Amino acid sequence: MLWSQTFIPTLKETPSDAEIVSHQLLLRAGLIRKLTGGLYTFLPMGLRTLRKIEQIIREEMNRAGGIEVLMPALQPPEIWQQSGRYETASGVLFKVRDSAKKEWVLGPTHEEVITTLAASEINSYRQLPKNFYQIQTKFRDEIRPRFGLMRAKEFLMKDAYSFDTSDEGAMASYKRMYDAYTRIFTRCGLQAFPVEADTGVIGGNYSHEFMVPAETGENDVAYCEACHYAANIEKAISGLPKTAARDLGPEPEQFPTPGAITIESLAKAPFGIPANRQIKTLVYIADGQPVLILIRGYDQLNESKFMARTGAIEARPADVKNPTDLVHFTTLGALPGSLGAVRSVPLTWKVFADERLRGANEMTTGANSDGFHLRNVSIERDIRVSDWFDLRTVRAGEPCAKCAKPLKIRRAIEVGHVFKLGTKYSEKLNATFVAEDGSPHPAVMGCYGIGVSRTLQAIIEQSNDKDGIIWPLSVAPYHVCITPLNYSPEGQPMTLGLQLLAELTAAGIEVILDDRDERPGVKFKDSELVGFPLRVNLGEKSLAKGEVELKPRTGPVKCVPIAEAAAEVIAWFHTEKAHYV
Repeated sequence: MLWSQTFIPTLKETPSDAEIVSHQLLLRAGLIRKLTGGLYTFLPMGLRTLRKIEQIIREEMNRAGGIEVLMPALQPPEIWQQSGRYETASGVLFKVRDSAKKEWVLGPTHEEVITTLAASEINSYRQLPKNFYQIQTKFRDEIRPRFGLMRAKEFLMKDAYSFDTSDEGAMASYKRMYDAYTRIFTRCGLQAFPVEADTGVIGGNYSHEFMVPAETGENDVAYCEACHYAANIEKAISGLPKTAARDLGPEPEQFPTPGAITIESLAKAPFGIPANRQIKTLVYIADGQPVLILIRGYDQLNESKFMARTGAIEARPADVKNPTDLVHFTTLGALPGSLGAVRSVPLTWKVFADERLRGANEMTTGANSDGFHLRNVSIERDIRVSDWFDLRTVRAGEPCAKCAKPLKIRRAIEVGHVFKLGTKYSEKLNATFVAEDGSPHPAVMGCYGIGVSRTLQAIIEQSNDKDGIIWPLSVAPYHVCITPLNYSPEGQPMTLGLQLLAELTAAGIEVILDDRDERPGVKFKDSELVGFPLRVNLGEKSLAKGEVELKPRTGPVKCVPIAEAAAEVIAWFHTEKAHYV
């Protein structure tokens, strides 16, 4: 390929609306262009890399027994209503109407569609197991699209769905996908690691996310270097011991705390009550109903844990500025800062407490009277707790629950997610099979997603330097950039460049020849910005000495005889290629 015959609109300046380095390089290297917020056009170099990532995914999915299909992006809302996600996922659904005013959903994912297909086509245990996958455009109504391809309204995704006759079979399918994902990201040159994860709106009871460490990532991951435990912060637990037990004290006693409406202010003089001896009381609206959530004073509520453990579809903190919510504070008798669960809590309200409060005595909590608190509170004696859950957010330095070594927390980018769904969708959408004994059973499902376009950007986020992108060979738009330093169609640099282009292409190497009439410095900067793994410099001075310069993207220049140049590049290519097989 000649540079002049493709389209690589590189930029010298960093676009002002690109916040992170990978987004900046996607634009500066001419891989994508923005149409509007959350919508991007893939240009030739970006599309070539995208297709290579797709091919790696296809090869590994096929190797793991996947069967490729292609499902409609336009979906009837009825199947979403049947699954229950028309309401629970309403925040991300794009809904459109046709000329007959009929409503449709633009698919953000395809659990409903594939389960409907299975319900109509699979009826016997002899047809299972099956694992269907596709690579297709998805649509999600992101309120705040940002970071380029990381959070877009339209994106490319690989999604797969397994159907098994038993839980054991489903776990085997899960393991095959887990292993396939490990191979996919390794072949893409990504340092991705699996972490335990919350199942979120997808549902199910077991899942892992594949994370790429990056300071600009939108996820926090807790991990242990000693035993390799790792979990998304929404799922992470620690081995933090409970506060030392205290004897059951006298009945709760009310005392004045004027102006003390925060955990910190109550911990200071004149009160001096440590945060770990305080009960923080939060009023939440869960699926439209008020509930109380209790955690220790120095802990932070993890909303994802709360929703996962209680099954709440929607949950938010009550707001005193909201007239409807203010009624709930009036019912309790106090505003935030003086709230508690000992008095004035209606029997219809559920009270959820964090496990670390279980058995706690001699605690302090709000008295449900502005400017007053209660001391000597025993949570199990004095508070009606509806249920106990792990509701807190893990902090760095806490002991690992598995080996007791200190946990660390780092930012990361999610590139893949595997779920064991169970029968959530097959039951609702009637995807059943007849077992060997003649009895009907719902298929046991799993689902598995990879953000293909997000993976492309994650590679750049993880692999770049001050000069531009550093592509792994397996996904580079071209493997080699041949760069004649003096432009002349009849000159030796261009003549040799065309000869090398033909020889290397015949050897299976993807080559681009920079035939532009530009200064050498411009060509060098552009090749480094785009990130081609190897550049072959053809300059008159080196050619006069009978040499060609080979410049790896991150290595030193190597001078080789002209006659050996093609063989040297081919040898380099096969050595590098071996890292990504």
